[in-house]
Amino acid sequence: MKAILILASAAAMTASSAVYAADAVETIPAAPEAIETVSAFTWSGPYIGLHGGYAWGNADSTLLPGGSDDFDGGRFGAFVGYNWQFSNGFVAGIEGDVNYDWNENTYAGVDAESGFSGSVRGRVGYAFDRALLFAAGGWTATNVNVDGGGVDDDDTLHGWTIGGGLDYAFTDNVFGRVEYRYNDFGSGDIAGTDVDFDQHVVNVGIAVKF
Repeated sequence: MKAILILASAAAMTASSAVYAADAVETIPAAPEAIETVSAFTWSGPYIGLHGGYAWGNADSTLLPGGSDDFDGGRFGAFVGYNWQFSNGFVAGIEGDVNYDWNENTYAGVDAESGFSGSVRGRVGYAFDRALLFAAGGWTATNVNVDGGGVDDDDTLHGWTIGGGLDYAFTDNVFGRVEYRYNDFGSGDIAGTDVDFDQHVVNVGIAVKF
């Protein structure tokens, strides 16, 4: 009788082990699902763009009635630059631009105007993902001309510029810009007379980042 009980217990244990093994084979764990990661946006790299806006200029010279006058008008230009973005969100860069300013007045047949201008500026800023707040400053220059009344002369004035603005990336490769600048072009000589010229500028632009 004892032998029969021992054999029955062994058989039951064998059957239980077989069922457990079968269950273990059938419950193979599923492979982990692949998770697609989206790369973080960065401002690093070169870019090129176009901008336009308005300039409020002021000139001081004895050639002008009253010795001073405003020279306001539209402007259009192009810019190119390069940014480096660091892990803490800080961004540094360099940028150059070339513009044409329609800042001109006419006095009794004498035309006084500024024309081509340009700058090279260093930039620093902080990135909030696709928004970049920046400040910029550096060297700037413009050409001023007086023509008429027996005078036909021009000079290139060199000075400094400072300003700031906001770049916002609409896509990974296209961003828009709004900025303000103050340009102090210093002084030059036209027809033996000292001329000082400065500007307040607002630009709106669009650019492609590579």
